[in-house]
Amino acid sequence: MQTVRTLPRRLLPRGLAGYMALATSVLCAILTIVLVTLVQNEARDHVEQSIGFGLGELAQQAADKLDRGMYERYREVNLLARRIGDLGPNPTFESQRRMLEDAHRSYGYYSWLGLAGLDGTVQVSARGLLQGSNVSARPWFKNALKGTHIGDVHEAALLAKLLPAPGGEPLRFVDVAFPVDGPDGKPRAVLGAHLSWQWARDVERSVIQPLQVGRAVDALIVDANGLVLLGPQGLQGETVDTHSLRQARSGRGIGYVLEKWNDGKEYLVGYSQTAGYSDYPGMGWTVLLRQEAANAYAPVHRMGQYALWTGVGLAVLFSIAGALVANWITHPIKSLQEYADQIRSGQVAPLVPHERAYDEVRSLASALNMMMGEMMGRSRELEELNRTLEHRVHERTHELASALATVQQNAQHINTIIETAHDAFIGMDLDGIVTDWNTQSERMFGWRRHEAIGRPLAELVVPARYHDSLRRAIREFRTTGHTGALNRRVERTVSNRKGEEFAIEMTTGIAGIGERTFFSIFLHDISLRKRVDQMKNELVATVSHELRTPLTSMRASLGLLKSGAAGPIDGEIQELVDIAHRHCERLVRLVGDMLDVEKIESGRLSAHPRPQPLYPIVDDAVGAMRGQAQDARVGLHSGCAPGLETVDACVDRDRITQVLMNLVSNAIKFAPPQSAVEVTLAQHGQALRITVADRGPGIPPAFRERIFQRFAQADAGADRKASSGLGLAISRQIVVEHGGELWFEDRVGGGTAFHVDLPPQV
Repeated sequence: MQTVRTLPRRLLPRGLAGYMALATSVLCAILTIVLVTLVQNEARDHVEQSIGFGLGELAQQAADKLDRGMYERYREVNLLARRIGDLGPNPTFESQRRMLEDAHRSYGYYSWLGLAGLDGTVQVSARGLLQGSNVSARPWFKNALKGTHIGDVHEAALLAKLLPAPGGEPLRFVDVAFPVDGPDGKPRAVLGAHLSWQWARDVERSVIQPLQVGRAVDALIVDANGLVLLGPQGLQGETVDTHSLRQARSGRGIGYVLEKWNDGKEYLVGYSQTAGYSDYPGMGWTVLLRQEAANAYAPVHRMGQYALWTGVGLAVLFSIAGALVANWITHPIKSLQEYADQIRSGQVAPLVPHERAYDEVRSLASALNMMMGEMMGRSRELEELNRTLEHRVHERTHELASALATVQQNAQHINTIIETAHDAFIGMDLDGIVTDWNTQSERMFGWRRHEAIGRPLAELVVPARYHDSLRRAIREFRTTGHTGALNRRVERTVSNRKGEEFAIEMTTGIAGIGERTFFSIFLHDISLRKRVDQMKNELVATVSHELRTPLTSMRASLGLLKSGAAGPIDGEIQELVDIAHRHCERLVRLVGDMLDVEKIESGRLSAHPRPQPLYPIVDDAVGAMRGQAQDARVGLHSGCAPGLETVDACVDRDRITQVLMNLVSNAIKFAPPQSAVEVTLAQHGQALRITVADRGPGIPPAFRERIFQRFAQADAGADRKASSGLGLAISRQIVVEHGGELWFEDRVGGGTAFHVDLPPQV
């Protein structure tokens, strides 16, 4: 399309018929080019394979003729040596010369035949050539005595001046030599034969000459070192190293390659390696037959040109036919165009198609008539709608303005409530970033609103040691949609801008929907209350320390009386002693709990956390409470999720055992007889969760908010022991100091489940 847009407008068609004719011409031209390209490529591949394999087969024929011809010469010289050896122990030179002369006349390929003694002197030869010369230094003489009877092609040395060179080409020979054995079986002479290399030309002509008509095919015979023994002018006597030569030597059999030679031309080269014949070992020659690629592909190019011009002619004919068909197709469409012009000018008479119009045009005319009818009806409806649209827009605008005013009023009302609240308010998104910060937050923490918005809450108010706990809580909510600190009041330690730490009560809720979800956090400063509690705890601790020694003495004395160590006592006194001993033990436990509370508040509670498996601690705590469970006729079971038996947590074993025994004791106390208390260890999000569950009456709603406060007690019933109300407060503080959380929830089917969430050892 871009090409069409860049053409001069005078060259573009002016109607659909012209575009259809142009499209037909272009498609015909493209189809012709594609077909010619495909056919030419396929023909090229076919011709390449046909000619290539043909050259390979001819190379194999030439190699076979070379091997067979050399075998015949090899066998002839060997037989001649045996015949000379059969002349007896002292044959005459004349008899030996006659045999050599007869062989020379019979086999025209031998340029020289001679018999040399063991000292290398030529004793007798055909035509007397080199007779009396010493040939002991010639390779053929030495090799014959070593068992090598054939030598590679070489130029004439001694005979170059004695024999004519046909065509001015240097004389070249292939040496064949065998030792002549005496009656004792030992060599007495060496028979040497110089085979004229001219016979290789005869092999070349017999194989290649039929191909020379219309085809330029070159034959090359290459020795084992890459020297061209026979080949075209310029290559004979040169050393070559081509891909085809390497393929032939690698034992690939008959084959061909398309390769470029040093003259810069591409050749199809068929190759074959000589392999010897019968007892003739072969010389390691390679036969290469090459033909110029341009000459081989000439028929393909001629066929491509023929196909191209044929396609051009067909494209012209199809273009003319396309123009005629396009004019016939577009004639009814022109009638539709005239009808459209009438509609634009305001005339709405029905369209009557031409009687020669085809079915599609008739269908289109019918559809246009129906569309015009619908358009007229809709036009009337649109006019009616326009009359009422302004009134509707006014009503909707008024409603939107009212709704916007209500939203703004509600937002202002909420902002006023937040700003005038006595508690600090912080908004935090699901990534832990502050999104809102009221005036009370500025006063409590010292950070201005513009300084706090957009920063992580952990950097502003959370001490460094609690950063991991905050990140785990956020990850747990994003993963499970739940966290233990939601919608309930919890105590936390925070720090202001100066780094001063103080205690707060915090209530966290979830607000917003979808991606706008955020945490709404209200914080109340309880540092003053904590200081009062500290003073009270110090007083309680002082009193407890003062009471602990006399109470211990009283418990020991009452224990001795109860056990009868001071002598027998009657029943009424025994009952009074039991009552006194029971209440004394309760006072001792109360004093111990109060001392633990004082240690927690003062930060002196001894805890030595270390990495260790958590489940053995759970199992030991359950085992320690089985006696109490049996007394209360309550079942006590423990369990562990698969794979958590050896998972470590960094905890103080004694303190976590104290927490679990307190929770299990409470569960046994409130569980009905014949029911069961279940203690389990499981994975919950990123935390390890220990759950103590019972089937008791549950936590009364009025008691839920203060269950973890000190001295808080629910109604234990007439048949249950009262407690000090400090166990859950102490347990929760121990869990918090471990970086965890202690909370509870109602069980499905009745009862309560307390959860201890602890971070695993990373």
